[in-house]
Amino acid sequence: MAIKTRVIFRYKTEKGLLHKFPVIAKLLLLPALSILCLSLPIYMLGAGIIALSLFAFFCSFSVRDQLTDLKPVIFYAALMYTLSLFSAILDFFSAPQVSISLNTLAAALLIPKPVYLLAILRLILIVQLSALLFRSTSSIELRQGIGRIENLIRRCISHVPFLGKHISLQEKYSQSIALFLGFIPQVFETYRQLNLAWHARYGKNGLRKIRILVFALISLSMEKASVKANALAARSCSK
Repeated sequence: MAIKTRVIFRYKTEKGLLHKFPVIAKLLLLPALSILCLSLPIYMLGAGIIALSLFAFFCSFSVRDQLTDLKPVIFYAALMYTLSLFSAILDFFSAPQVSISLNTLAAALLIPKPVYLLAILRLILIVQLSALLFRSTSSIELRQGIGRIENLIRRCISHVPFLGKHISLQEKYSQSIALFLGFIPQVFETYRQLNLAWHARYGKNGLRKIRILVFALISLSMEKASVKANALAARSCSK
């Protein structure tokens, strides 16, 4: 039986509303909105998650695509829930009033404490923003957009007295940044291929699968990163 899997943050060729948005604007808005998410209260984070979900749907990203992109949040959310529950248990044994601590423990079983819930919602919102960028921007567009931003920054600094004459207009960092950003979806693609190979050999889910696939993922990812780095270095030397 074939196993159907979807890759996290994979570029979607089907053109939507966000595909037509300027790449530079998306690259500049992502860090700004991510920083803004760190200062929002819980209710605004919840509203932001719903608003981004609706916006992504109207940009031709299906509900299944959105849920796929949120897979990295599952482990973090489970960790925050465990920490919240552990904290509630400590409060239960240390609280002088048993009735109050019991209520706290019962509430922690359903909803994490506000500080942990806040961390989960922030991560969900930031992952949603990142998914919108990667889903609507190809690797070529990322490289070109980052190059334009670096070129603009260099041109602005070149007009600064005394400092400008030491600034080269040649792009030096955009290729490396674009390589790093483009490598993120490839890591998930590599894991998808490993997962398919594991199940094709009738492997089962469990700790053994995680132990084997994690080391294979690290090895293959480092190999691909090395190949890309060598290619980038060769291209830089040829200029």
